[in-house]
Amino acid sequence: MNCQRLFIFFIIFLLIGCKDNKKPSLLVEIEKVSRLEGDIYYKHQVPTKNLMQLYPYEEETAGFFKITKEFFRCKGSPLNPERVDTSNLDNVKVYLDCVGPAKHSLPLINEKEGIYPVLLDILNYIQRKTKKRVVITCGHRCPKHNSYADTSNIAKTSKHMIGAEVDFYVQGLEDFPLKVMDLIFDFYKEDSRYREIEEYERFIQYQKDTDVSTPPWHNKEIFVKLNQYDEGRDFNNRHPYPYICIQVLYDRSTKQKVSYTWEKAHRGYLQH
Repeated sequence: MNCQRLFIFFIIFLLIGCKDNKKPSLLVEIEKVSRLEGDIYYKHQVPTKNLMQLYPYEEETAGFFKITKEFFRCKGSPLNPERVDTSNLDNVKVYLDCVGPAKHSLPLINEKEGIYPVLLDILNYIQRKTKKRVVITCGHRCPKHNSYADTSNIAKTSKHMIGAEVDFYVQGLEDFPLKVMDLIFDFYKEDSRYREIEEYERFIQYQKDTDVSTPPWHNKEIFVKLNQYDEGRDFNNRHPYPYICIQVLYDRSTKQKVSYTWEKAHRGYLQH
């Protein structure tokens, strides 16, 4: 009986305690909202969407990626098989390819890695005018890949090694290389940097003996050579199409002639 009474008193005590705890909360005054509907306390600008700038190789020309120096990287690969030169049986030579562009840079031109800009300008102009893809078959060749790709004597002083030469054809115009040649001539007539400057606009036919059937053309800045179906074949040009080769003769930025030297070819690029 006493236990029941104690339990009842305990319950009553708890209920009284809970009731007392609620009393202070009833005394709290809630501040009324005094601002109006149209009040503005903090002005802020409407956020604008910023588009990320494209990388140079993501820019498009006539629906194709803009041609940059990256298109000129050496095409050497350690996976390429060895090549054996048996032209002289008394001195048979075996050539291995380079380890690829991941291990060496493009040529250093005026202390910067790259390609002579006029080559990029001409190829992008052709791509823009034709609305067709320019296929670069050979851009830069490091000395080792140059020896591997072309074992001829004339290739030993190739301007491919110094970033001053490119081989290419236009996809869809493979059988019409002369139309592409005309576009190269038009480039110098339309570009404001060359317009009405005779030494650039006027192309002269090269009269000396060459290794091609179509006489090359040149102005002050470039030398243009057309290789027919059975001409100028090497490891980089194993395709069945005629292709055009452009060599840089003159650097407008430094006002100096561009010529091959062993120093520029073999020590004018970085190795990683």
